[in-house]
Amino acid sequence: MEELHSNNTLQNNSSHDYDYDYYHDYDFLPFELKIVYWIVIVICLPLIILAIYYLYYLVRHNHIAPIYVINLLISDLIQLCCMATMLGEPKLDWVSIIFLIHLIGIMASVGFMVCISLERYLLIAWPLWYRSRRTMKVSVVVCVVVWVLALVVICSDILSQGGPMPIAVILLLPFPVLIFSVVGIFKGLSAAISVSSEEKRRIVGATILVLLNYTLLFLPFIIGTITPDYTMTDPLAFIFFNPLGDLVLYVFMRKGAIDKILASLCCCKMETQQQQTIAVNDDSMRTVSSV
Repeated sequence: MEELHSNNTLQNNSSHDYDYDYYHDYDFLPFELKIVYWIVIVICLPLIILAIYYLYYLVRHNHIAPIYVINLLISDLIQLCCMATMLGEPKLDWVSIIFLIHLIGIMASVGFMVCISLERYLLIAWPLWYRSRRTMKVSVVVCVVVWVLALVVICSDILSQGGPMPIAVILLLPFPVLIFSVVGIFKGLSAAISVSSEEKRRIVGATILVLLNYTLLFLPFIIGTITPDYTMTDPLAFIFFNPLGDLVLYVFMRKGAIDKILASLCCCKMETQQQQTIAVNDDSMRTVSSV
């Protein structure tokens, strides 16, 4: 009976009917997912802990901006802990709870990605209004709302046995919001006089990275769940790279990171132009000497 159940589970997965029971049994996790687990945990776990500590230090010194990023990294830390627990082959009674917590972390991560993107949009489009109303209390209330909504959505779906389809539909809702934020930021760049050029570059880069992370990591699962003829073997593997994408976002948002990247690119461009100029001069000298 156990073999029959495992065969049926694998058949359901191959036909893209992503049943939750498939991911409740560690023994039948795809080999690719186990590799993803190890890669993401080894790279992200120590770095995310250090990043949370650094941002918490900034918040203690009355910096409000990192609050959404801290919660984003906390949701990633929850996902990493669940992934590490699954690699430890927990008892079957605990797997459902671990899976529930993991889903809540994923849903909260998407919520804070939207918060970061909208925060950057307001900072460009309505800088004076946003800075006058941006307080620690408002940020904390928004974070609490995001966590509660993630808990309510996942628990409601699990209790109603709705399956992955409702979750995929809900995960699709932030997509137009993220696109709106990117478009709005580009439109409002010229009018944002009170924002420095360095801050504008950080805002644009962070917002584009949020949209890129969402597109590359969450859209495959959404498309694979909604579209029955989708041919990808395991779109969930992309979602498990979410902590790694958020870590790259954090590094990119740090002050001076974008300037260093642009400076390195400009140096490479200048070196290429210098080499081309030297080559042209050499050819000219050879032509003159031959004449």
